[in-house]
Amino acid sequence: MSREIDKFIGVERDLGTYTFSAEEIVAFAKKYDPQRFHVDADAAKNRNFGSLCASGWHTTAVWMRLNVEDMKTQVQSAIQRGEQPPQFGPSPGFENLKWLKPVYAGDTIRFTRTLNAMRALQSRPGWWMMQMSSAAYNQKGDKVLEFDSAALIALP
Repeated sequence: MSREIDKFIGVERDLGTYTFSAEEIVAFAKKYDPQRFHVDADAAKNRNFGSLCASGWHTTAVWMRLNVEDMKTQVQSAIQRGEQPPQFGPSPGFENLKWLKPVYAGDTIRFTRTLNAMRALQSRPGWWMMQMSSAAYNQKGDKVLEFDSAALIALP
């Protein structure tokens, strides 16, 4: 592995922020996670969370969107520098997914990704497996989401 990649090991990358609106929370939940505390603000007041909150899947889906946008930005930046960009491949999955605190309507969440390790794939010359940890934090700095994942990458 090149020393260029080594400098990214252990560095938390900020993927951006997203503010969850009540309308988006309800729309996502009606389609994918129609539990009362996600779809009905009045009912949510009398449930575990005390207020309308986003589905954990909604929070995780926003992380994915910002992650993909970040990968596209990295590719474009490499091209603008006249470099051959990395080729991002699929992910074999994730583990240790935890929704630590509810994400309420109006919360602005900051999403991150940290590259923990890389290993060359013997079965696919030129491809590497990235091991990452990801997290999300609300505007108070409380961690609301965390998980570990892996993804393939071909480096120039």
